[in-house]
Formats: sequence, structure tokens, C-alpha cells
Amino acid sequence: MEVYLPLAEMTVPAEAVIALGTGVGFLSGMFGVGGGFLTTPLLIFMGVPSAIAVGTQANQLVASSLSGVLGHWRRGNVDVKMALIMLSGSVLGSLIGVLVFKLMQHIGQIDFLIPFLYVLILGGMGSTMLFDTIKGLFVKTPVKKRGSQFYKKGIWRRLPYRMRFPRSRIYISALLPAGIGFIGGFLVSVLGIGGGFLMVPAMIYLLGMPILLVAGTSLLQIMMSSIVTTIMHAVANQTVDLVLASFLIIGGVIGAQIGVRVAKYVSSFYSRLILSVIFFLIAVRLGVELFIEPADLYSVEVRE
Repeated sequence: MEVYLPLAEMTVPAEAVIALGTGVGFLSGMFGVGGGFLTTPLLIFMGVPSAIAVGTQANQLVASSLSGVLGHWRRGNVDVKMALIMLSGSVLGSLIGVLVFKLMQHIGQIDFLIPFLYVLILGGMGSTMLFDTIKGLFVKTPVKKRGSQFYKKGIWRRLPYRMRFPRSRIYISALLPAGIGFIGGFLVSVLGIGGGFLMVPAMIYLLGMPILLVAGTSLLQIMMSSIVTTIMHAVANQTVDLVLASFLIIGGVIGAQIGVRVAKYVSSFYSRLILSVIFFLIAVRLGVELFIEPADLYSVEVRE
């Protein structure tokens, strides 16, 4: 069934969009990532303009993250205090990101900026995680211990405003989670991604949080920052297509619940391996689309 997207001014298969939302929701619930790193590129591959893909994806993140948060909440795997501190930084990051997005849209470079940043970020993260995962086969070091040692040996110990987070059993500067939240808020507003693929490793390695709490806490912060970003995009840039978002949400809610249930059966090793491979493959595909010379060098589009 073909559906018309009013803001994108095009038709897309409804079944394909729902399937895309389901897959993204599954990854969101299973790994604690927002899934935008997959949705936005695939929407671009389907022909949806980059600006619409980013703005609409931020809206879809709210539903898929909420579904995942509820699943983790019932299992007691959410640190609310940590998520609120991260939110304080993500609001500022979202505001700056929306302003950057509007500027790049104004000068006509948004369709280049978004894929280019995806290639850099996903390519870098995918390569790093893949190397770390393979290295873990030979160096058996617990993930939580590595994160705690990283914090203790770094300059982070001298940062002010230290707080206790009883649920995670850590005592760190509030500037660290706020800074991680700032990066997440900036990414969700500029690239339409929740930033989970950056926040999850940072929460493990930098903050030293227990792995069981990372996914639920990350999703709670992503959900709250996505609400703020969606409102900003709708008001400032008018790039939120509600028809497209509705179909993505239907699939996202279903997929997130399945992902939460499957998560307990997948080891941390295979989780990192799967994520790293997905990141790397998407970066390669976007790089091909961005840097390989197209068949038609120029195109003319006329709109009333």
C-alpha cells in the first residue's frame, strides 16, 4: 500500500516503513540505542529528503524509546537520577543543534552535511567497537572494571560538582553525565539519532555504570531529549512529517518490546559485535552514495 507524505511530497510503501520502524524498535529495546543511526540513512535511501528524515526520526524516537523504557522499568533497570542529569545537558545540546541545522538548511548544505557526519561518526564508532570486541577475545577484562579504572585514572576525578548515584553505585562529577547528554541532544537534533551508540559506550567505559542499567537509563534520556528536539524542529524548521512518523511509530513500539525480551538472551560480546558490524556497513553504504560519482551529475527540481 502506497501512502503520500505531505511534507516530503512523495509516496512510499507503508509496509516498508512499518518494517523499518519494527527493526529500529527491536535494536532500541535490545541494545539501548535510539535506532536513528539506522532509520535516517534508510529513509534517505528510500528517497526521503534528509531534512524530513531527521526531523521525523526525532519524533519516532519518542515512541520507540518510551516502549523500551517501560520494558526496562518493569525490570528495575533504570537510573532516573542519572537520566535527569544527562537531560540537563541534552536540552542545551538540542537547542544548539537545531540552530546549526537551520543554518545549514539555509545555505543549502544540509543534504551533504547529514550523510557526511554519518560516515565519520558511524565509521569511527564501528571500527573502534569492532577492534575492542575482537581484542576482548584475547584480553579478558570485565567491562565494568575497565570503565571504573578509566574514570579513576583520568582527569575526571578533579572535576567539581560530584554526586552520588545510589542506583548505579557510583560517585562522580555531574558534569560528566551532563556532557554526555549534551552530545546526545546535539546528535538527535542534527542527525535525527538518539546518540545511544555514543552514550552507551560512554556510560560503560567513562562513568563505570553497571551494564544492566545502561540500556534503560540511556533510553529514558533519549526519550526526554527527543521530545524537546521534536518540538524545536516542528516549530523552527517545519520538518516533522506526521504521516511518516505514524507508520514508523507503529513498527517501533512493537519492535522495542520484542527487543527488550530478547536482550537477556544475548551476551555483551555478541551485542557489541552486532552493533559494530551494523555501524560499519551503514557508514560504507553512505560513503559510496556520498563520494562515488552519480549517473546524473545535475538535476532540476521545480516546485510550486
